[in-house]
Amino acid sequence: MYLNCHSYHSLRYGTMSIKTLVKQAKACGVTALALTDINTVAGIYDFIRACEKEQIKPLVGMEFREGNKLLYIALAKTSTGIGEMCNLLTAHNIAGTPIPVQAPPFTEVITIYPLDNAPDSLPPDAYIGVRPDELTQLIQLRWRHRINKMVILQPVVFDSKETYNLHRILRAVDLNVILSKLTSQDTCRETDSMVPPHTLLSYYRHYPQLITNTKQVVDSCNFTFDFHAPKNKKHFTHSRDEDLKLLTTLAYRGLAKRYPPEHREAMDRVERELKVVHQLSFSAYFLITWDIVQYSNSMGFMHIGRGSGANSIIAYCLGITDICPLELDLYFERFLNLNRKTPPDFDIDWSWQDRDTILHYIFNKYGRDHVAFCGTNVTFKYRSIFRELGKVFGLPKTELDSLATMPIEQHDSNSIVATIHRYGKMLEKFPNQRSMHACGILISEEPITHYSVLEMPPKGFPIVQFDMHIAEEIELHKFDILSQRGIGHINDAVQLIQQNRGITVDIRNTSLSKDEALCNDFLRRGHTIGCFYIESPAMRGLLRRLQCDNYKILVAASSIIRPGVAQSGMMKEYIFRHNNPTGFTYFHDVFREQLHETYGIMVYQEDVIKIALHFGGLAAADGDILRRAMSGKGRSLSALQQVKDNFFASCRKLGHDENLSAEVYRQIESFAGYSFCKAHSASYAVESYQSLFLKVYYPLEFMVAVINNMGGFYRTEVYVHETKKSGAEVFPPCANKSIYETTLYGKTVYLGFMHIQSLPKKTAFLIEHERKQHGAYRSLEDFIRRIPIGIEAVQILIYIGAFRFTGKNKNELLVTARMLLVNFKPENRALMLLQEPAKEYKLPELERLPHEDAFDEIELLGFPVSCSPFDLLQTKYRGEVLVQDLLKHHKKQVKMLAYLIARKHVPTKLGTMYFGTWIDVHGDYFDTAHFPDSLQAYPFQGGGCYLLLGTVEVDCHFPTITIHKMAKMPFIPDPRYNHEKNHQYRVHQQIKEDVSMTHRAPYPQAHEIGLPRQAMHQT
Repeated sequence: MYLNCHSYHSLRYGTMSIKTLVKQAKACGVTALALTDINTVAGIYDFIRACEKEQIKPLVGMEFREGNKLLYIALAKTSTGIGEMCNLLTAHNIAGTPIPVQAPPFTEVITIYPLDNAPDSLPPDAYIGVRPDELTQLIQLRWRHRINKMVILQPVVFDSKETYNLHRILRAVDLNVILSKLTSQDTCRETDSMVPPHTLLSYYRHYPQLITNTKQVVDSCNFTFDFHAPKNKKHFTHSRDEDLKLLTTLAYRGLAKRYPPEHREAMDRVERELKVVHQLSFSAYFLITWDIVQYSNSMGFMHIGRGSGANSIIAYCLGITDICPLELDLYFERFLNLNRKTPPDFDIDWSWQDRDTILHYIFNKYGRDHVAFCGTNVTFKYRSIFRELGKVFGLPKTELDSLATMPIEQHDSNSIVATIHRYGKMLEKFPNQRSMHACGILISEEPITHYSVLEMPPKGFPIVQFDMHIAEEIELHKFDILSQRGIGHINDAVQLIQQNRGITVDIRNTSLSKDEALCNDFLRRGHTIGCFYIESPAMRGLLRRLQCDNYKILVAASSIIRPGVAQSGMMKEYIFRHNNPTGFTYFHDVFREQLHETYGIMVYQEDVIKIALHFGGLAAADGDILRRAMSGKGRSLSALQQVKDNFFASCRKLGHDENLSAEVYRQIESFAGYSFCKAHSASYAVESYQSLFLKVYYPLEFMVAVINNMGGFYRTEVYVHETKKSGAEVFPPCANKSIYETTLYGKTVYLGFMHIQSLPKKTAFLIEHERKQHGAYRSLEDFIRRIPIGIEAVQILIYIGAFRFTGKNKNELLVTARMLLVNFKPENRALMLLQEPAKEYKLPELERLPHEDAFDEIELLGFPVSCSPFDLLQTKYRGEVLVQDLLKHHKKQVKMLAYLIARKHVPTKLGTMYFGTWIDVHGDYFDTAHFPDSLQAYPFQGGGCYLLLGTVEVDCHFPTITIHKMAKMPFIPDPRYNHEKNHQYRVHQQIKEDVSMTHRAPYPQAHEIGLPRQAMHQT
């Protein structure tokens, strides 16, 4: 009887989750229930599953609304009906086609109109819905003769007085008004809740025709959905067999390129993988990915195929990945096996500059009716909840800011704040709006509107209304088309090398840098700033601790640096065993044989498969089940229990001691969710080496490319510093040398206009374009003649030094600019400036004080370019020890002067601690540890230079200073404000630091994991 129910997928309207709605229906004794969320079908798949579980007949559809006005309710008679509704609303969302006030001629949809929108004539599958409080209107002549086309309409929006209030709050949030401004048209009625069916039927006892009609509607709606049938595009060619034939041809063609002739191991692996791929009908998935990569290659783009797809030799032969699975002993079963019913997961990265071109190709090649991004539900978050609810209750902005930024414990305890807390708690995890998944692309066999309405977010690619988890549930699996700046660094560096040196670097040749002595030396010493994935302080420290000087060690480092691994004891134990190969014995012979590369530690997820296979005696495919249970969504240890019995039973058959098997399983369980896919690590390592190769042999081009791609782990200032260390002379932007991006001339670097925080982008491009068209600017006057620019923008360019080519100092240029432009109107430019030369003014000598330029640069760029931060200190003291001497001071107390680069927040069971990264006066990097007791007495005070007192701890070749005391050192007053004392320290606040926050509970420590360093004796 309930043909119009809403869940919280009716965004900012509904108040119940799917689970709550269905449970309430069960409690009321409802046997059939319809989900009709407003302009969406996002919840129907969860709804069907929930109803089936409670033995309730699910009816699915949609409520069509235009703003607050309910137009009609649509219910699907069959699966075709959902497609009809989705097509109608998709046309509205994508093309802007108005939603018709009266439904179009659906074929498999039942339409129910509210009384106030009922058309004069109704087709066979259309009805008028009558609410209980509208029954009195049926005595009117206009309705009396239409009772045979009426049904019961009892909307369901809330389930209690409290959730009705929540509904009103949601409506106020949606309309951006305070509660008192809501009208009755803005909200549902106070009666829009569920009552037991017998109570509802009693309201209509005098109108049995409505009851009969309603039952007929319920009976005629038989929407069914096959959750198990694959929904992805089935064939790349025309059939499954043709797909296999093409895939086989391509695989063997690639085999001949990748391996020597008659490489038996590779040939056997290809043959074995092809059988599995064909048996699982995944040939099309491989071929579509290959096709996308082929297009990328034809455009000259660089891509990185990573993830578990690198476990496949077919992917390697097709050029999807560049990781040889034989070289690294990568198990195909980690990627694909006969127990896996979902398509393989290829993660393909492109430069952020090229990704949109790839996306347009996919949409055009496979049809916009069949391609869409996954959606995501953006839920109400802590800050947005308090800010939005505060506005609803009429709080002023100052109180909103306090609520949004302060911890709950520090909020006021008045009744309004208490109410906000109460309803805010109810809103947690409620969807607030729909957005685009970062990378997940769906390519369907049937038009994608068979499954969802499409929406068009600002980025310009359509999305489905459900998220990736629902997509997986309905067997519609995504292709991950990602972008990253690391590839942009590599691409741009290669182009700059060609422009600056005339050298062509074939960076796709992955053998280039895997065994370069100089690269390996940089790696060992942690000289990797700017290089993808290996530039963070933690990674550089790990490389030094491991004395990493080859590809395989880097692959391991790329895995154990992961946060969970690093904190769980695996990283520390790996470092110890790597540096002390005789300081431990292998736990068991199987660990020696299978995990010798990682010293008996299950660093990779593939290691779990190895141990399950070679110690537990499980099949490789069953080992992957264990691995997936271990690292599944949510990282739940309870999932492991499902396969635990099989593991122990197999171990008993092999004669393993029960205690030994228990310890092996304990180690697996301890690493649940922490260990990393080896193929991921290998893919990262390849890209890291490519970046490192460019940094080592073409450092200036590489660092300029990093700067132009807006950096990586650090802020631009750090990369400018690294560019100077690499031998470049770096200048602020210049009107005659700079373009929007940073430019390189031999060994001279000019920062781009993009870094000037206050300069309009349009002006920056115009300066470059005009110079290319008509030559260099001869003077400030010439510049003003040619560029339509106001006094504010000219002053910015003068302050940054863009006209230093004129030989005049900034003060003189400022006076000249003001004389020319202070009363100037753009429409008179031609009259004033082109008809006669500008007057030459004799100006008095205008003195510039030392370091004025540096403070101009801090104000406009965020950091000084013309000098070092140390040059701006009031003190001449530079500390007692330099970075180059730290290894000699193990366990000694040192005093150092340093400039703060970055700090990372780490939660511990004793409180917050930080790891700091600094440079000394020579520009060399070092790291510090700040424990809770030290931080309490000597906290960080923002960016700048500090005097540090601490004890040096050298751990496996890597020095860290444990800080006892620190004090921020004052910079000199801003000389530009010698006569305005209150402004002399204002710009100092723009000196930045990089801060990384960690929002999670502390990980278990090494002693809680307990990795044994000795073999276990069997009883």
